[in-house]
Amino acid sequence: MSARVGPKVHVLFRKEELDGLRLTGKVVVVLDILFATSTIVAALHHGATEVIPTLDEWGARARAAELPEDSFVAAGELNANTLAGFAPPTPLALLEHGVDGRTLVYSTTNGTVALRQSAAAAHVYAGAMLNAEAVVEHVSRHHPAETVLIVCSGSAGNVNLEDMVGAGYFAELFARRLGAAGELSDAALAARQLYAARDPLEAFLDCRVGRMMLDRDLRHEVEFAARRSHLALVPRLEDDRLRPV
Repeated sequence: MSARVGPKVHVLFRKEELDGLRLTGKVVVVLDILFATSTIVAALHHGATEVIPTLDEWGARARAAELPEDSFVAAGELNANTLAGFAPPTPLALLEHGVDGRTLVYSTTNGTVALRQSAAAAHVYAGAMLNAEAVVEHVSRHHPAETVLIVCSGSAGNVNLEDMVGAGYFAELFARRLGAAGELSDAALAARQLYAARDPLEAFLDCRVGRMMLDRDLRHEVEFAARRSHLALVPRLEDDRLRPV
């Protein structure tokens, strides 16, 4: 039997699983499908110069205070409610607000926290359904031997269906690209099977956050986040800022 020469792909179903995990030398792809990483991908694709993810509202306010006036947009939410004085955190609403040519200072309950918690890894990327193929292609080409951790942000220590389905989509794409050269962990295999069993949009509308968005007449935001490989953009975290590679 020939030795495996490609990466091992593993899935963490909650950001809390990062605690105590050795990240040195690993590649991390952070997912927060509804909506942090979807918003990050969309904002950068539509002209934001960079995204500064923060741990909380006060971190966002502090980072914004360091930037020249009119050079940034501060957006964010806590427990799915837009922060007072901040732009809306969902992709389409934020694009309507406008981000072109500006830094996005961004605070969310889970996704931006997961990005910050992953910073010790060798390489950190923001992934979504929207840019999955682009991320998988980039990681496979530029990090052909490193372990890849697909990190689902989850919510307050709980798993989120939308992130698990998203992780399954990434696992499927890695499996297709790597073939026998790669290896999926049991968690990655489980996520892949979940993705194969569920239509992403249906799953996103069934999940807790999706139902909340339906109650707020924001189905269009969920539909946008469910688009598969719609944007060829790969955001990489460097010096606490996400920029397109």
